[in-house]
Amino acid sequence: MAQDKSFNAFEMAQTQFDKVADMLNLDQGTRDLLRNPFREYHFGIPVRMDDGAVKIFRGFRCQHNDARGPGKGGIRFHPQETIDTVRALSMWMTWKTAVADIPLGGGKGGVICDPHHLSALEQEKICRGWVRQIAKNVGPLADIPAPDVMTSGQHMLWMLDEFETIHGNKYPGFITGKPVGMGGSLGRTEATGYGVIYTLREALKELGINPKETTASVQGFGNVAHYAIKLYSEMGGKIICVSCWDQDDQKSYTYKKNDGIDLDALLSITDRFGGIDKNKARELGYEQLPGEAWIEQDVDILIPAALENQITAESVNKISKRVKIVAEGANGPTTPEADKVLKERNVFVIPDFLANAGGVICSYFEQVQCNMNYFWEKEEVLEKLDAKMTSAYKAVSDLAKKKNIFTRDAAYVIAINRVAQACKDRGWV
Repeated sequence: MAQDKSFNAFEMAQTQFDKVADMLNLDQGTRDLLRNPFREYHFGIPVRMDDGAVKIFRGFRCQHNDARGPGKGGIRFHPQETIDTVRALSMWMTWKTAVADIPLGGGKGGVICDPHHLSALEQEKICRGWVRQIAKNVGPLADIPAPDVMTSGQHMLWMLDEFETIHGNKYPGFITGKPVGMGGSLGRTEATGYGVIYTLREALKELGINPKETTASVQGFGNVAHYAIKLYSEMGGKIICVSCWDQDDQKSYTYKKNDGIDLDALLSITDRFGGIDKNKARELGYEQLPGEAWIEQDVDILIPAALENQITAESVNKISKRVKIVAEGANGPTTPEADKVLKERNVFVIPDFLANAGGVICSYFEQVQCNMNYFWEKEEVLEKLDAKMTSAYKAVSDLAKKKNIFTRDAAYVIAINRVAQACKDRGWV
């Protein structure tokens, strides 16, 4: 899933905001406040590499808005990371926490690096260096990081250890996505993917569609996709293909089986970055197609669960007329131009910051448990997650029907209204 270098995620996020700001008749001061991050940090992270050379990695942290609570958002390690991507993601996190109605704001971080070509020790040094640069500006009461693309619970634990070393105390609520047993929450691994399917389940009910009679195509084969596929399959649906990035070839492939993929079999031939061994996949009877073929499949449901900017003005026309629902597991996978086409075709879109809010909701649960020093059983976590996701979905769906507006617009209206009101109540605007 290569990124389009001409695409600017932040410009897209601002375009989405401007549209809803017009719908809400927001005053100019509120628009100016919410259109850009409150604060952003750029810094160098010097790392002595395993070969003895020193390399400087560029790191970022954007804090978009904290009117409703401490900032919340992941840290990405990606060779194509840009400050504009981080800005966009921090804004989307503000709307995500607001539409989920949890007392947090939005933030995002990143480092320009490729973990595929870094040893564990080098990655640890980057994690600790990132914290050293930003330790005074983040924390459990200010801004709470979490894992994101190509970061894991181990990375979070290194960051937590460095933060606690600097501040000389224990702050388990500083960061979420930690390993279970070290302050992590049960259910967190499943949360984002399950959350996508909780909202999909509600959409299918609303449309009067039996999930057992549906098929789906998924872009991505990382953590979100794994658990979305698992729960959707348990509901009786059939995934016929997945698309993922191949590290050896530096391009993506789609792996297809008309009678449905076998999740466990594919996971057994998948690397830790979500890449499927193409030779072993062929041996298992999977048809190997170009990476973009996932979007062309004759299915009922599309689940983009990889990167932003995947359903565009060009690619949207490849979507089968059979597709009834797009459930956005990724952040920003659909451009505004493509949204217009989906709306015209009456495709039901479950927008990203609603569909994939399960991760941040469970991160909030993790922080609550850490602060109480009392942890819930997995069943309780998932029950609470289901209740939160269902409540958020119904609020968006009800508004969309009441105002006769697109689901994405309804989700934005709810989220932006909540944040704007919080800013107004604080006297900021």
